[in-house]
Amino acid sequence: MGRVKIRIGVGLGAGVGPTGFADAIDQLEAAGVDSVWLSEVVLSHQVDPFVGMAYALSRTTRLKVGTGVAVLPGRHPMLVAKQLASLAGLAPRRVLPVFGLQPARRRERGLFPIPTGQRGAVFDESIQVLRKALRQERVNHHGTFFDIEDAGVGPLPAKPLDVWLGGSAPAALRRIGRWADGWLASFVTPQQAARGRATIQAAAAEAGREIEEDHFGCTLVLATDGIPPALAAAIRERQPDLDPAELVAHSWSDARRLVEQYVEAGLSKFVIVPSATSPAFGEFLDGFTTELMPLQN
Repeated sequence: MGRVKIRIGVGLGAGVGPTGFADAIDQLEAAGVDSVWLSEVVLSHQVDPFVGMAYALSRTTRLKVGTGVAVLPGRHPMLVAKQLASLAGLAPRRVLPVFGLQPARRRERGLFPIPTGQRGAVFDESIQVLRKALRQERVNHHGTFFDIEDAGVGPLPAKPLDVWLGGSAPAALRRIGRWADGWLASFVTPQQAARGRATIQAAAAEAGREIEEDHFGCTLVLATDGIPPALAAAIRERQPDLDPAELVAHSWSDARRLVEQYVEAGLSKFVIVPSATSPAFGEFLDGFTTELMPLQN
């Protein structure tokens, strides 16, 4: 991959709630970790990603903070643009937004209401509005779902925020190629990642766009004590033809092997998330800094 920068961040999984959040952020900053990623799991004790980003950025000076991933359809994109522009103004070059189509947990999908059968269409238009609002002082948009006349969210970052998307279905990959700045995959094999990257690049070329070579990444779960049943069920729902064990790292050496395979497949950005049964965060971070940070270039 030439001189593409390999960067590896940490996702705060189910094991870190509000009481341990500040300590985890401080440890990540002190260890020199590239980035921290916050998932959107509403009906849980996990910290809300937008609240968590603001808090983490306020107590650090170097750590980058991302959503891995947040749901966009069901939120007005101008409100989301305002949040992101505010964060980027307060902490320049450290805000990494990634959005998805819907919550991974079925029971949370009603929390982001969308007209029946329109979620994909709303997502497409939301991305367009969000990108305009983060790049233009004034936005005019008259679409199917949003009608915006001469509106702006205030000072914009000097460098426009990159908006990445998750997802691995064919429609999701085409959407990334048409509208997004990067891809954060999850629960895909290295071979699937390579094919997904090619599909995204083809869709981008068809739309007259180009996605930067180093804007392809993947989230990888580390489960050193076995895959929790809820996680295994979620993986089977997404990848019914694969053994969940193929998509989860079972040890640090396994995580290192998988990252190297993803790099060979054309990915260069990674988020490592401890499973609910993994060791305490301090022990996890020790393993991360010893085993994975040396893979960065």
